[in-house]
Amino acid sequence: MIFLRKSQERGYADHGWLKSFHSFSFAGYHDPKFMGWGNLRVINEDRVAAGMGFGKHSHRNMEIISYVLSGELAHEDSMGNVKGIPPGDIQRMSAGSGVTHSEFNHAKDQATHFLQIWIEPNVLEIEPGYEQRTIAPSEKRGHLRIIASPDGRDGSVKIHADAHVYAGLFDGLEKTTFTLDPARKAYAHLISGSLKINDQELNAGDALLITDEEKLEISNGKGAEVLIFDLSA
Repeated sequence: MIFLRKSQERGYADHGWLKSFHSFSFAGYHDPKFMGWGNLRVINEDRVAAGMGFGKHSHRNMEIISYVLSGELAHEDSMGNVKGIPPGDIQRMSAGSGVTHSEFNHAKDQATHFLQIWIEPNVLEIEPGYEQRTIAPSEKRGHLRIIASPDGRDGSVKIHADAHVYAGLFDGLEKTTFTLDPARKAYAHLISGSLKINDQELNAGDALLITDEEKLEISNGKGAEVLIFDLSA
C-alpha cells in the first residue's frame, strides 16, 4: 500500500525568521493521523533567515539528522563540537542521555534551507555523539546512496536506530529499483523537482507512506532529489 501525502497538506509555521513545514505533528502542529511513521518521528523542512537561528536547547534519546539543502548551518553543542554544515553534508547527533546545542545561519544575505529529521533510537541513555559526512552529488546521481545506517556502512553516518536512509538525484532517463522488505515500513520524501515512484507522481515536498510493498520503481525525474527511509514497523 502506498499513500500519497501532498506537500500542502503538511503542517506549517511562520515565525518570521523561521518558516517550517512539518511532515509529522510537531510543536504547535498536531494531527493524530500523522504522529510519525514507523520509528521516523520528525521531518521538518526549515528555512532560517540570515543572521537568525535556534538558541541553546536540549534533546534526549533521539537520533537527529540535519541535511542542508542551501546556505550553511552553524552548529555548536555541549559535547564541544563547533561545526559548519554546508550543502551536501549530513550531520548526525545522538542525543542519548542528554545534549544541548544551538543552530544558526550566520550569513548576512542568504537563508539556510535544511531538513531536520528525528528517528527514534533502539537504545536509550547512551553517551551523546556527533558525526558529519560529506557526500558529493556524483555519489547520489541516478541511484540511491545510503547516507545513514545502524552500522555506518559505505561512508554513511551511524545512527542508533533500526532505520536506513538513502538519498538520490534523478533527472531525465535516470532510474533505479529499490527492494523493500514488505514486513517493514518505508517513507519517501521528495526534496525538490518532480519524480515518479511506482505509479505515483510526486512534486517537491510530497511524500509517500509505504507498507506491504516489495519494491519501488523510481523514474521520470526532473531536477529531483529524494530521500528514502527503510524503517521498523
